[in-house]
Amino acid sequence: MTDRLSSLDVSFLYLEGRTTPMHVGGLAIFDPPADGFDYEQLVTLLEERISLVPRYRQKVRFIPGRIANPVWLDDPDFDITYHVRRSALPRPGSDDQLREFCARIQSRPLDRSRPLWEMYLVEGLSGGRVAIITKTHHAVVDGISAIDIGQVILDASPVPREVPEDLWMPEPEPSSTQLVVEAVNEIVRRPGAVVDTVRLGVNDLRSTAGRVVGAIGSIATAAKVAIRPAPPSPLNTGIGEQRRYGTAATSLEDYKLVRKQHGGTINDVVLATVAGALRGWLLFRGESVTPATTIRAMVPVSVRTDADLDSALGNKVSAFFVDLPIGEASPLMRLAQVSYAMQAHSESGQSVGADSIVALSGFAPPTLHAMGARAANGFTRRLFNLVVTNVPGPQFPLYAAGAKMTQMYPILPLATGQAVSVGLTSYNGGVYYGLNADRDSMPDVDVLATLIEESLEELVAASQAPKTPAARTGRAAKKSGSVAR
Repeated sequence: MTDRLSSLDVSFLYLEGRTTPMHVGGLAIFDPPADGFDYEQLVTLLEERISLVPRYRQKVRFIPGRIANPVWLDDPDFDITYHVRRSALPRPGSDDQLREFCARIQSRPLDRSRPLWEMYLVEGLSGGRVAIITKTHHAVVDGISAIDIGQVILDASPVPREVPEDLWMPEPEPSSTQLVVEAVNEIVRRPGAVVDTVRLGVNDLRSTAGRVVGAIGSIATAAKVAIRPAPPSPLNTGIGEQRRYGTAATSLEDYKLVRKQHGGTINDVVLATVAGALRGWLLFRGESVTPATTIRAMVPVSVRTDADLDSALGNKVSAFFVDLPIGEASPLMRLAQVSYAMQAHSESGQSVGADSIVALSGFAPPTLHAMGARAANGFTRRLFNLVVTNVPGPQFPLYAAGAKMTQMYPILPLATGQAVSVGLTSYNGGVYYGLNADRDSMPDVDVLATLIEESLEELVAASQAPKTPAARTGRAAKKSGSVAR
């Protein structure tokens, strides 16, 4: 029996548009070992390990007439060298050139006639470094049993772990007639499934709108803040096909220092940092910023308990809608207001469950980053201005065939009307931000990336300085629960 895509996964193939390619990715930078790290080693490493992720040798096959959801089939012509590609920057390649290259390849949709992933080895970076860029369609990483291809090549030791030998033989590809017969048999056994199939297959906009409105109702019940429209912002505008990519590298110790001084969580400090950066970005653009100016962020957070830690797969996720206090000039007051808002959400239960986000977006999120990325097309401006995803990573070095990974930056796709997405990952003492942005509406994405680093520095400096009246007022307001939102 064929492996059929779920309605959630296939919906996001149907919803993929010309300006909204739906793949998640990553940019990782490595220091090669003394004996080097090249394309042949990367291909060999993947050939040895791709059996760990069978989906990456399968392609999507649509059913004639769209009478049922598509199926996953082994690709009899699977060619790993098509998916693993080699590129180089003019030596010595700069980080700016690497970001530009990354933006260009992330702009291109994946080839649907092949397995839906790509990996690029980028050579020629200054200092002898190499980079690996990944692209994986969300339909592949289903959030339950699949993982991103970039995770497969990493080890906790310079010596690669051994993987059982793979003797893969593709299953024969069924004919169109066989696929139709099987689909009809499934419909007879499960007639209720035909409703979802019809709605997805014809991509009926009214049906989709009704499904989204129903989801918004459930979200409004769970999160009162979602009832109010998101404030107008230059972050929400029409987007094109091309992208820009910005990065910011910060130290985890700085976030811990601020949290130690003022309480709250690391994520509170992250959001206060982003709020400060957005304030500086708006001022840089000459936009009007008043004391009441806010930008609403959708913030996916993990709600895994200690009992869940034994499970290696899946994520328990909720999302908060947080109005970032862009109009507040004091970094410590911004932190106090963010911490108070997040604590109020947690205590009141005013979070949006993962099921509600899935229903809204039609997606099944594999990771916190994908959770944030899979926002509803066309409804971003109604509910929130941008997504900020913060995924804790391992605090020890990882290696690919002996090459040490020094930095790792996430790349989230954009939804319709979303000019930039903000993802960050902590890894081995660093916190790395990846900003995927529309090329036309965000020509200054590098300014925003720089302001993230400066905003954190401002928070650290304010935390190390003697307590100011403003800081004392902020802490007292937070304690009394009277902080303005």
